[in-house]
Amino acid sequence: MSTVSRPPRNVVSRIASRLPVTVDKTIRRLAVLSLIGQTVLVVTGGAVRLTASGLGCPTWPRCTSNSLVNTPEMGIHGIIEFGNRLLTFALAAVAVMMLVYLWNLRKERRDLFLLAAGLLASIPAQAVIGGITVLTQLNPWVVGLHFLVSMALVVLATLLVNRAYGRTGKARTRELAALPGAARPVMTAVAFFAAVAVCLGVVVTGAGPHAGDANAPRNNLDWDLVSHIHAVPAYLVTAGALVGVFLVFRGRIAGPFRAAVFLLLGVTVLQAVIGFTQYYNGIPALLVGAHMLGAALLMSASTNAADIARSSPLK
Repeated sequence: MSTVSRPPRNVVSRIASRLPVTVDKTIRRLAVLSLIGQTVLVVTGGAVRLTASGLGCPTWPRCTSNSLVNTPEMGIHGIIEFGNRLLTFALAAVAVMMLVYLWNLRKERRDLFLLAAGLLASIPAQAVIGGITVLTQLNPWVVGLHFLVSMALVVLATLLVNRAYGRTGKARTRELAALPGAARPVMTAVAFFAAVAVCLGVVVTGAGPHAGDANAPRNNLDWDLVSHIHAVPAYLVTAGALVGVFLVFRGRIAGPFRAAVFLLLGVTVLQAVIGFTQYYNGIPALLVGAHMLGAALLMSASTNAADIARSSPLK
């Protein structure tokens, strides 16, 4: 009796057969790694500016006109700037791995696949903006755009983590406590005002002394005035976080929303303390760097709280 041999499967099919068909630990870990990486990128970008290493690599895409990487003659500034550039490639690798592991789930979990694709697509765009930043000699508005894109990527990565762990979205697997009707608009407003505060913070930075290079231009705005304007949405974020805490205690709400609200309040208070301290102490570089990290944490915490509120049932 003869048998008909099956044709060999192509390479893509063989690889796909080894990939997960459910959201597993690897996918969740890659999502968390993406969020951590985007936050670290904010910190390293801050280190570039605060150590006056913005032109440590004076050209782009090469580090110098003759070298793709930094040279010993460029010193510590070249190391810091080139190290920040390298992190972009690491984040791209994580995004590619996420898409590969989600391949079998690209239709069933389209939400995860699109978020991962968005992160990957944004990384080269961020690299190009970084290049324009260098080529424009650290124009403060371009530097600000570079930072805001990083904030947007933190938001996307936060949504990716929530959905990978089944906390939010249409495919959520965790039970969420029913919330009072005010919870959704309050948390949405908090996320909005957090974004406004970050945008105004960019303007404050553009008027301040930490330009990334001694000869970099400034936006010539009144730093003290824009600092006070920047504080207004920050106050509203704090008020919204306190309202969230009130709703949690009044409704005896447990679970993810409770944790999200307390995390949001903690980050908000920490960010306020750092902001006031740096304002009254001459804007020291270390505190500015901590404030930039706080901005990333605030965007993540406010996005998390709004996302959970939106996915929770109402009482």
